[in-house]
Amino acid sequence: MIRTRVGYAGGQMDAPTYRQMGDHTETIQIDYDPSRVSYNQLLDIFWQSHQPKRRSWSQQYMNAVFYHNENQLLQAEASKTALSQKIGHKVETKVVPLNSFTMAEDYHQKYLLKGRNALEKELVRIYPHHRDLVDSTAAARLNGYVGGHGNKDQLSREIERLGLSIEGKKTLTELVRK
Repeated sequence: MIRTRVGYAGGQMDAPTYRQMGDHTETIQIDYDPSRVSYNQLLDIFWQSHQPKRRSWSQQYMNAVFYHNENQLLQAEASKTALSQKIGHKVETKVVPLNSFTMAEDYHQKYLLKGRNALEKELVRIYPHHRDLVDSTAAARLNGYVGGHGNKDQLSREIERLGLSIEGKKTLTELVRK
């Protein structure tokens, strides 16, 4: 995972915002290194991280996989079909083309990390410009750990690359107990 950003996609309205989303869906954009993780591996993680049998109750919160090209479409549809067969139920998640992505407002970015002031301050020290913080791999990784994703083994392998102070490392290590 190189970086993550939250935003709006799938609609026709120009410049959607949280208060005026139009026909867009709230989503996450993930930049990744295909030499380290495949699109199919990301799809596997996606299917495990939400409830694919649940129908979307609104366009804003639609369960969707957005694809960039024909190859991603084929992989997403194949993985959706395989999941449906595995669970013996129709998968309600939509597979739709990504025509545009608009970043959400700053207060939505790295939302979980914002609840951990000490860790967020560590990143602000390194990335004084908000956009640089949002686009940083370190912020994506920290936000994931704060959200309960990742384990102690993963953290021990990468904690030195996150740019944290001794106190920041201690705070993060205490959060990640698995």
